[in-house]
Amino acid sequence: MPSLRLRHPARRLALVAAGLLAIVLATGCTTTAIAPATIEPEPEARPQTMPDGWVPVARYGRYTLVELAPGAAQRDLLLQVIDVSMPATLPATVGNALRYVLLRSGYRLCEHDTQAGALYQFPLPAAHLHLGPLTLREALLTLAGSAWDLKIDDTARRVCFARRVDDGDLSPFDPVPAPAEPAATAIPLSWPEVSP
Repeated sequence: MPSLRLRHPARRLALVAAGLLAIVLATGCTTTAIAPATIEPEPEARPQTMPDGWVPVARYGRYTLVELAPGAAQRDLLLQVIDVSMPATLPATVGNALRYVLLRSGYRLCEHDTQAGALYQFPLPAAHLHLGPLTLREALLTLAGSAWDLKIDDTARRVCFARRVDDGDLSPFDPVPAPAEPAATAIPLSWPEVSP
């Protein structure tokens, strides 16, 4: 019998691969039984405690992290920053300016406040036609002036004003008490007649 000699290594490799393929086909396919996975009940959801000092953040873009917490101006609405210009169609009174500043702030003005009624009727100074950027609290105090205290009713979200009372200070516009003694009678003055 002549010996089979393969001179080329690729032919030898092909012959070995064909032999391995024949062995695999001869053994057939075998299957193994897989045990079914046991289904475990889900543990009860417990609130997770956050570690001290942990601040949740979300990534927006490549280099931007945003804190997932409300800002100070969202917690205290009087800290929100405003920049407003009074419209020319609005009658220029302090009351209308206060209402306009409070328009989208979440607060409203105490309308039936008899003490602040005089404040609402004052003409609006030209310096107050544009306010900002400043906080809502500072804008309200600027519009009212230093003679008025700002009162906030957070439960009803109302902004009210009360006249500031300083004991011992007498304003030049306060009524002066009448003197205790009767005033001296005035002497009528008569002017001599001048003839032409």
